[in-house]
Amino acid sequence: MSRIAGFTLVELAAVMTIVAILLVAATPSMQNLLLDARRTRAVNALLHGLHAARTESIRASSDVVLCPTADGDSCDDTGEAWAVGWMVFVNDDGDEPPARDGNERIVLRHDEETAATLTANRRRFVYRPHAFRATAGTLVYCDRRGSSAARAVVVSYTGRPRVAATDASGNPLACSG
Repeated sequence: MSRIAGFTLVELAAVMTIVAILLVAATPSMQNLLLDARRTRAVNALLHGLHAARTESIRASSDVVLCPTADGDSCDDTGEAWAVGWMVFVNDDGDEPPARDGNERIVLRHDEETAATLTANRRRFVYRPHAFRATAGTLVYCDRRGSSAARAVVVSYTGRPRVAATDASGNPLACSG
């Protein structure tokens, strides 16, 4: 008499218990991995935007601006729309403070879709082609994990951006909320 291959109810229950334990243990790690990926994507997009602004400023021999935007067409004057989106445009007329006019070319637009915050200590970052200078400042990305997982994009006076996990004093970055 041969036995039909298969699992007994006890074996199936044991396997299901082990799978459930592994899923419960892995869930927080997977959530952190997803949040890390979103943070990396947002910070890399900012770095790309800053590099594009610097390059376009030199290429076009004109001021190029990175600013927050809610509508994707004009700068947000409150400076609070960074988390909603930002854009890079060529400021042909060199107005101060920089504002995009209808005929000024948009180099890049970026819309955020995460439940994170992006704050800056400047309303705009302006790249100037002469003397290779820019508006120095810091943009801070925070998600629900707070200061422990925050990242800052620091723009030097020469326009070179870098990423930091702490402030200039070595303290955790400040996240609002």
